[in-house]
Amino acid sequence: MSFLNYSTREINFKIVYYGPGLSGKTTNIKTIYNKVKNDNKGKLVSLATETERTLFFDFFPLDLGTVKGYKVKFHLYTVPGQIYYSSSRKLIMKGVDGVVFVADSQRERFEANLESINDMLQNLKDYNIEFDTLPYVLQLNKRDLPNITPANELISALRRREEPVIEAMALKGEGVVETLKAISKLIMVDVKKKLG
Repeated sequence: MSFLNYSTREINFKIVYYGPGLSGKTTNIKTIYNKVKNDNKGKLVSLATETERTLFFDFFPLDLGTVKGYKVKFHLYTVPGQIYYSSSRKLIMKGVDGVVFVADSQRERFEANLESINDMLQNLKDYNIEFDTLPYVLQLNKRDLPNITPANELISALRRREEPVIEAMALKGEGVVETLKAISKLIMVDVKKKLG
């Protein structure tokens, strides 16, 4: 559901980082924000209530150029991870162009990952967003911690199609940019296909 801004000649894409609470969504967004040059990004905004928080910022990725003469602009969002914020998560998914699912690799978070990915799929379905064609990347985060589920087990439980899977250690900045590049590339392929 990209948005064309005719006056600024921009095409805007919405990427949502989804996953269970404390899986590393916020760390991903903050790491990306810190790596983007100041003149290419908007302000990092934290929309917070007493109990939940959503981060957001937008930026122009220099290496993606233009689409049909329009500059490309990405809007990155995180969703609150705790399962009882279902309505907030659902609202943030409206009009999404690409999703990164940030899985927590810790063994004790295995069920939380499953619960969260099922919630994500239901929210997409509620908006009639076809998951099978949506640009989508699975990130296995926290690979540096001691008590983690082997990657092949996580992949077999969480992979929903042939989406790219990227192992990450977001706190160390590893795998974060690679994840963003993977979802960006999928979005650009998708939009070029749609525009012909």
